[in-house]
Amino acid sequence: MWSVAESDVDPGEVPVSAPPPWPANVRATIWWHRSTDAAKDIGAQSAGSSESTIGITVGMVVDYLDSPVGPYREILASPVLRRPGGGRGPLPRISVPFIAVDSAASVHGGREHWQLPKVMATFTGDVLAGAGASGPEWAVQTQSDGRGPAFPIKGGIGFAQPATGGLAIAGSKLTGKARYARVTVLSDGPTLTSWLKPGTHHGLQIVSGRMETGLGTTISTD
Repeated sequence: MWSVAESDVDPGEVPVSAPPPWPANVRATIWWHRSTDAAKDIGAQSAGSSESTIGITVGMVVDYLDSPVGPYREILASPVLRRPGGGRGPLPRISVPFIAVDSAASVHGGREHWQLPKVMATFTGDVLAGAGASGPEWAVQTQSDGRGPAFPIKGGIGFAQPATGGLAIAGSKLTGKARYARVTVLSDGPTLTSWLKPGTHHGLQIVSGRMETGLGTTISTD
């Protein structure tokens, strides 16, 4: 399964999770910044060519208030965006080599249903304020400063994960309320330090939302 070192961990035995779709009420902070050279290298490994990616790194911390596997928290990051076209749809998609949660059943779901290399982590704080996530050899801290009024949003996030035979394609639909945020990030780990860029970045707070992650499918990249 495609991943960086922080998610390159055998999760062992985990509870079998329900099949998609997975509906959930969520709160989250999302941020983005220009990709570092290390992020572009990771993206090129997944895409086969740097020309098929966009040099924007996206990170997020998510609080799932409920889900088919119960409430849990999550952190993930995509080093680059994958360009649309080629059966991937009209919008860029994220490719996620780093993702961690505090639910063993969610670990199973991510790996089994969507080719997401989920591992277990410990979380502290509030995703809409100061939050932390850590594993055996890595840690990420975020400080989310929401600014201005909340506004309605409706959209989604598409995934494109390298998988045997091509790309595993899936998407999450989201309806809710958001506001602009400035997000300060600190990261440490075998790879994260080089591509999940420390500093203060543009972002969004999802102050309330209803999300559903649907069935995945594999498309050929030949």
